[in-house]
Amino acid sequence: MGRYSLLAGLLLSLPLVAGWTTSKCLLTEGSRLPLVSRYFSFCADSKLAFLAACIPVTNLTQTLEAVPQSVEGLCLSGSVSTLHADAFSAFPGLKILALNLHLTRLLPRAFQGLGQLQKLSFLEQPFRKRSLVLPPDAFGDLISLQRLHISGYCLDKKAGVQLPPSLQWLSVKFSCLQDVGELAGMFPDLVQNSSSRTPWALRMLDLSFNQGLKMASPGSLQGLQLEALNLERTGLEAEAVRALGLQKLDVLSAWTATAELPAEAVAHFRLQGLNVGNTKLGYISQEALASCSSLETLGLQATGLTKLPPGFLAAMPRLQRLNLASNQLQSNTLCMNETGDVSGLETLNLAGNGLRTLPPATFSCLPHLRELLLQGNRLLSLEGQLFRDLQQLETLNLDKNPLLNLGGNWLAALPALTTLSLLDTQISTSPTPGFWGAKNLRTLRLKLPLPAHSAPAVLPLPMHLTSLELQAASGGKHWRLSPTVFPFLATLTVEGRGLKLDILNASEVFPALQQLSVLQNSLDAFCSQDTSNIFLWQLPKLQSLKIWGAGSNSRPCLITGLPSLRELRLESLQSTSQPRSVGLEELVGELPQLQALQLSHTGLTSLSATAFQRLRSLRVLVLYTEEDLVLHDSLREYSPQMPQYIYILQSNLACQCANAWIEPWVKQSTKTYVHIVGRHLCPAEVGGPAKHSFYSFLWDHCPQTLELKLFLASSALVFLLLALPLLQEARNSWIPYLQALVRVWLRGLRVQGNEGKRFLFDVFVSHCREDQGWVIEELLPALEGFLPAGLGLRLCLPERDFEPGKDVVDNVVDSMVSSPVTLCVLSGRALCNSRCCLELRVATSLLLAAPFPPTLLLVFLEPISRHQLPGYHRLARLLRRRDYCLWPEEDERKSGFWAWLRSRLGQPGVLK
Repeated sequence: MGRYSLLAGLLLSLPLVAGWTTSKCLLTEGSRLPLVSRYFSFCADSKLAFLAACIPVTNLTQTLEAVPQSVEGLCLSGSVSTLHADAFSAFPGLKILALNLHLTRLLPRAFQGLGQLQKLSFLEQPFRKRSLVLPPDAFGDLISLQRLHISGYCLDKKAGVQLPPSLQWLSVKFSCLQDVGELAGMFPDLVQNSSSRTPWALRMLDLSFNQGLKMASPGSLQGLQLEALNLERTGLEAEAVRALGLQKLDVLSAWTATAELPAEAVAHFRLQGLNVGNTKLGYISQEALASCSSLETLGLQATGLTKLPPGFLAAMPRLQRLNLASNQLQSNTLCMNETGDVSGLETLNLAGNGLRTLPPATFSCLPHLRELLLQGNRLLSLEGQLFRDLQQLETLNLDKNPLLNLGGNWLAALPALTTLSLLDTQISTSPTPGFWGAKNLRTLRLKLPLPAHSAPAVLPLPMHLTSLELQAASGGKHWRLSPTVFPFLATLTVEGRGLKLDILNASEVFPALQQLSVLQNSLDAFCSQDTSNIFLWQLPKLQSLKIWGAGSNSRPCLITGLPSLRELRLESLQSTSQPRSVGLEELVGELPQLQALQLSHTGLTSLSATAFQRLRSLRVLVLYTEEDLVLHDSLREYSPQMPQYIYILQSNLACQCANAWIEPWVKQSTKTYVHIVGRHLCPAEVGGPAKHSFYSFLWDHCPQTLELKLFLASSALVFLLLALPLLQEARNSWIPYLQALVRVWLRGLRVQGNEGKRFLFDVFVSHCREDQGWVIEELLPALEGFLPAGLGLRLCLPERDFEPGKDVVDNVVDSMVSSPVTLCVLSGRALCNSRCCLELRVATSLLLAAPFPPTLLLVFLEPISRHQLPGYHRLARLLRRRDYCLWPEEDERKSGFWAWLRSRLGQPGVLK
């Protein structure tokens, strides 16, 4: 599509490419990445300033021509078998590169110029096992590479690929690995040898999801230092890691088939972290536990544990994080130590264990616990003394528990609690004012209980909350919040169709609110019921608003009157029972600070300048799954004030003539980057099958295109009229010149190799009719006269010696090739003569192309500017100083002129 002008603002240095329905690349700023993140699944990083995702890629060179050179993240998906040298040299600032291209081969220096690249990914379908050939120096130019990710590819076991010293993370997944020792052949730098100065060190070696990996050759990774090794979803047992010869290993994630902890591996490396989750461990013996004293993190999720051995926590005095989720544990086995020792555990995950009761001493040995996860159990009640020993607990998650009986001040024993989650619970009655008890609670996620009566109920909440999520039970009634003001609440999420908060003045109740999410809820509860239907929650400090209507809105609700709003997301506002079409001006009103707007399935069908005039700061507009969009041509005049980015993704433009202006506008836009992705086909006839592309349909069916066709026709006519003088000039000048060159070439083929060629004339004299007097009076006597006054030469004069009736071009060529010397008499009048210009061009060309090039001499009857001479620079290269001379006006200097001419004509080899 070519490169276009620069964007204003922050993007002044970023050349953007206008996109159309055939565009393959989507561009975005890192700060706006969440709006289009589904297109950047391989290279998403919001810290980068500028990213591009291209799909499908079949010609890499052509695709990259449409990508700004300033991108820092590049995500490519398609089909390109070979990566050639300097493939990405135009992107020196690239930091992340993800290639999902079905590659089979990389040529040397493919990544030349990517000295700032930090993360490189080769991606293929997980179980396709495509072979990838890497040259040994494939990554030699990547001096800043920190992460290398290879997934779905099979590498040559003896590839010998050199790794950059900066590498910290190496991932080889879904490959053909059968033995860990094969890595030493693929990447010999991993193994310490005599030439290695220092052992190689990695933060992570990830070999997960290699189902064929079942062997670990002894010493195959000798000397390698690892912080973490991931062998999940492989056939290699954890105990086999000891034989690899690793110099260091801190964290191991692996599978075990021995129904026992890999105690010997833990003791051998003095592991700090161990994860053997999703294996059939069954039980833990005291002997294995005795070797785990070095562990700080232990993952035992989904291992089938039903109980823990006595002294479990006491055997791991350094343990800080313990994951026991998705087992069938009895919680009373956790703190059963007779000595009364306490653990330094900070995070405990007991989610999904089917726990029904928690005795008072369940957490008595965990005074340092900061995070407790109990979601997904069957807890009906919590005893008042259960949390008395958890004085430092900050986070408590009780989601998906019945919790039918919770007494007053049940959290009073948790003075440090700041985060509490009670979603998907069955609290049946309204909490009392002293229900919460925790004085420092700041974040609360709560499923609203069902009121005992139909009258509006009071929901007491902690006053100092900064984040609140309310989940409405089906059939809920009106709620009145207590206290009446939440001065510190910055984030509020309201989820559920049954919720109807009885708040008339939200700005007074939530004076500090910055983020509001209304999910699966009809907007009727938040909008006025008169004809204007305006969003009632006027919040002066609100910066982010997300509304997910779940297809339950009967009519549009105008979001307006939010002076600080910067980001707005409206999703599923289209009613499933009564769908209707709306314009953007019916959805958004006066939002002076709005920068990002995302609409999805809202029923939007029209965009006009009216809505954008009220969104003066809008920079990004994203449209998902909107049908039959019409962009009014009023946007064309308003385009200088349009958003800098417009994404129309998985949405269809209406096959209407109102959209006929879009395609040329998109291509010529210098202020707005437009990217349109969708299936844009229009029916050949009304009700017929989809056969025409969107633009072809508009071209054939819309009267607006008649104006364009007339414009193109008139432009062609004007171009033709402008070209006629040029054609006439070509007929008088260039065409004869080309004919002369062809004749010279043919004549040269006939005489090639004929060393004894004899000439009909000695000198061919080129001059115009106006200079004929000088030629007859001055030149002829001096050259054709007999000695001693003349040289007795045979001159060829066009007016005298050209063959009558013969073509001018033929006469010129035949006369020149029949003379060893061409003498051009030049003046201002001669340079205006087409025949003289032709003769000068032919004579110059003969110096380069003729098999027997003649001598070219120039006589200037008057001073002439070099700009008047045709092909001046070529003449300057071919002629020497002694090959031209000026005819003097003074009589005393004329003898010098004739001396020059006689010396040039009398030189050996000039005349034969």
